Amino acid sequence: MFAVLKTGGKQYKVQSGDVLRVEKLAADAGEKVQFNEVLMLGGDKPTVGAPLVDGAAVQAEVIDQIKGKKVINFVKRRRKHSSKRTVGHRQQLTLLRVTDILEKGADKSGVKAAVGAGSVAGVAAAAAEAKKSAPKKAAPNKEAKKAEPKAETKKAAKAEGGDDLKELSGVGPALEKKLHDAGVTTFAQVAAWTADDIADMDEKLSFKGRIEREGWVEQAKKLAK
Repeated sequence: MFAVLKTGGKQYKVQSGDVLRVEKLAADAGEKVQFNEVLMLGGDKPTVGAPLVDGAAVQAEVIDQIKGKKVINFVKRRRKHSSKRTVGHRQQLTLLRVTDILEKGADKSGVKAAVGAGSVAGVAAAAAEAKKSAPKKAAPNKEAKKAEPKAETKKAAKAEGGDDLKELSGVGPALEKKLHDAGVTTFAQVAAWTADDIADMDEKLSFKGRIEREGWVEQAKKLAK
């Protein structure tokens, strides 16, 4: 029994056990593929498809991915300045061994369909395979994520019960945050600053004399009452 199958724009007459070379398929060596485009089945009762034989298929095992013989294209131009060019090409092929010819039941065989490596289906299959083999991203550290809100909660709790330091002259949200980070949350704390405390805070927070210039200590004493 023989079959005539179509793949890569060409037709092949095959029998079980035949080894043939076809246009490169999206398959690896050792894989089994199935050609579903069967144009004719030969034997005691030949069947000709219209255009394909319904339910028929040819199954084959991939032996290797190979390259065809080198084809050289030579071009010479006779013009004012003559030129010549030589271009070589080796077609990528798949070497197969036909294992079985199915007269019917091709859709229930469960064997991977043979698709060209350059076809849309072949590219999609290669992308899916690459996605499967790609290393999985490490799972996010849930404990670290939980710890962050706790730290923020502690800061917020620390600031709770404090005064609105933005009432001091020249203090905006950014400066208020700096003061909170330094542990200053109330007017009473600012009012109790000594000359050494003011110098230390000026240096630590880069206030550049703003505390004395704006008179924060005097303002804080009034606001703390």
